[in-house]
Amino acid sequence: MAKVIVWGSLKPHTGGKTTVEIEARNVQELLARLGETYPGLQNQIKRGVSVSIDGLIYREGWLEPLKPDSEVFLLPRMQGG
Repeated sequence: MAKVIVWGSLKPHTGGKTTVEIEARNVQELLARLGETYPGLQNQIKRGVSVSIDGLIYREGWLEPLKPDSEVFLLPRMQGG
């Protein structure tokens, strides 16, 4: 299972958990399962999140593969201008 570290304003949507474990083959599956397990995250995920897998940040990496021991950081998408 991938270890997912939930960051910042996303934490309240996991009941305050900062770390959760999710079985997923890629980022798209991971986000879908997170939304199923933690319904409060669904709107945040739809608005956009940034995902870091083993230290590399992916903005649109839906099909990036996950290993069973991957460390994933889930962050609110950063907006800028």
